[in-house]
Amino acid sequence: MIDNYSLPRSTPEAEGLSSEAVIQFIDAAESVRDSSIELHSFMIVRHGKVLAEGWWSPYRHDLKHTMYSVSKSFTSTAIGLAVAEGRLKLTDKVVSFFPESLPDTVSPYLAKLDVDDLLKMSVGQAREPQEMRFSDDWIKTFLAAPVQYEPGTVFLYNSAGSFMLSAILQKATGEKLIDYLKSRLFEPLGIKDVDWEVNPQGINVGGWGLRVKTEDMAKLGLLYLQKGKWRDHRILTEEWVNAATSEQIKTVTGEEDPANDWAQGYGYQFWQTRNNAFRGDGAFGQFIIVLPEKDAVIVLTANAQDMQKEINLVWKHIFPAFRESALAEDGDALDRLKSRLSALRLPVHTTRTSSPVREIISGKTMAFNKNPLKISELTLRFEGDVCRMTLRQDTATYEFRFNSTSWEEGETLRHGPSLTAGSKAGLTGLPPFKVAGNYVWKDEKTLELVLRYIESPNDERFVFSFEKPAVSVEYSASYDFYQQKLRWTEK
Repeated sequence: MIDNYSLPRSTPEAEGLSSEAVIQFIDAAESVRDSSIELHSFMIVRHGKVLAEGWWSPYRHDLKHTMYSVSKSFTSTAIGLAVAEGRLKLTDKVVSFFPESLPDTVSPYLAKLDVDDLLKMSVGQAREPQEMRFSDDWIKTFLAAPVQYEPGTVFLYNSAGSFMLSAILQKATGEKLIDYLKSRLFEPLGIKDVDWEVNPQGINVGGWGLRVKTEDMAKLGLLYLQKGKWRDHRILTEEWVNAATSEQIKTVTGEEDPANDWAQGYGYQFWQTRNNAFRGDGAFGQFIIVLPEKDAVIVLTANAQDMQKEINLVWKHIFPAFRESALAEDGDALDRLKSRLSALRLPVHTTRTSSPVREIISGKTMAFNKNPLKISELTLRFEGDVCRMTLRQDTATYEFRFNSTSWEEGETLRHGPSLTAGSKAGLTGLPPFKVAGNYVWKDEKTLELVLRYIESPNDERFVFSFEKPAVSVEYSASYDFYQQKLRWTEK
């Protein structure tokens, strides 16, 4: 067994990148924060060494981050391991694993669907069967969806198909995806404290739902950069790495757009990308970008609504700045970079910390009419710079703390917006979620509470209007721009 370890550290100049280029990247990322991109962390690895890394507080190096579809690249890795072990073949038919879940009539195209088709997103369905996520039997729902095109011929991004890879792996090995990867991937690479959502059938969802740390993402990218080797130990076959990271299917019809990183082709749950690179890619800007020609891996976690603009920051400021050999030491630039990295933080509201309304509402309970959020009661209590919110939702009661001058950190068992929207996945057994809260009086009668789930890209905002008679709370979440207005009365 290989010892767990962190990646070795170096300096930018020692690995052929100027500290000034990293500073310019940070400046550019922060300049677009208010418009469409909010970076949470980044890590640059070259020649196997971390040359620069940073986390915007309250995000931290020791916290996991929700991967969304970067999870798919880990699922693909498990399939590659299972193929090498002879547990399954890429030509295995999907229907052969689930005879008990087949529709009454199996169409010729469904009968032809194989593991290879799932891996390269060419299932042949006209649309992804997203209704699967709300059913109790995801496998049966997926297999019941019509297969309109011959499998292997038409690209359609299909997270449901990625779930089926997880289901097939569990059927073939007798282990859940996360357990199968533990001794084969996570432990050799020193990846710890992983968790992964499961569906109602006890299967890891595969296409999303994984949470790992920024450095863990870098380790997976480095494993693929090194053609499946970790130190002197082979984890993946070179054949698998080459297949998974090469174009298996085109993602667009007609002429490719050279400026669109989603138009460069798709491998086995890895995207092809510009500059002869490949990447793991997750919603809201989670990236593992592998640059073979530069012997580099770049990792980003974020809440980005414009992911193309986010990845363009790499192409503009980091990629062209790599040099073939080490640069001369630049102590002044390195000191400035270290200073910037230590001071990274997301802005907090500090414009107004109090209001005459504060003492009137403190400690009073607000009762809500029936609403989609299932929030029945809410109480605010102010103590110095801290506002404590007690929220009753369904049959449970939760408490959160918000600070008027900083991020007030805590934990909760309440699922954040990214874990409650769009899925009927089981979340039992997960540890408490890390949160951070900040509040501001926008004016004397309007209070905004910002609650960040700092192991995901997402946040929730509660804006209270104490202007009678139209007293209300406006709730919004960054996940899918969800918004809801709630009316309340004083209890």
